[in-house]
Amino acid sequence: MKKIALFAGMAAAAVALPTAAQAQQAEPFVGVSGGYHDLGADDVDEEFDIDVEDSSAILGIFAGADFAAGSNVFVGVEGNYHFGFSAIDSEYGASARLGFRDAGGAKYYVRGGYQWVDLDVAELTGVDEDIIDDLDIDDTGGDYLVGLGAEFPIGGASLRVNLDTIAFDTIRATTGVAFNF
Repeated sequence: MKKIALFAGMAAAAVALPTAAQAQQAEPFVGVSGGYHDLGADDVDEEFDIDVEDSSAILGIFAGADFAAGSNVFVGVEGNYHFGFSAIDSEYGASARLGFRDAGGAKYYVRGGYQWVDLDVAELTGVDEDIIDDLDIDDTGGDYLVGLGAEFPIGGASLRVNLDTIAFDTIRATTGVAFNF
């Protein structure tokens, strides 16, 4: 159900973007990113004396568009999908961006949205995957995302860095390359 809501939101944005683009010049982008996501489950280690591996490297894609909202101010939308290498199977979400562009073309922004995370419970807890499957545990969770980011132009692309949190429970740092067109 959550995936349907995400795709419905992305479809609505896809319909709204061309309308907004007619009103002002859109700056679409796509890119690849990688990083590290700490799920913040360290207190489980202490409270239950369980060794929880709660962090994962992530690698994925993103796409979106920015729109001028003044001489140096912009607003934008972005969607992302990443897959993980240990505690996280995958994560995906959408966010809105608000920021400004400096004289050199670099963009600095805040963003907010919603992010879902599909966990690898067996990897997270160290419990055998067959046991986890038998328990029929819902391993997908989602909550609001807030973050900060910056993009630095390099030719027709941009180098970007983001620092996000999901509900102020996790910390996710990513870097990537955005291709502007």
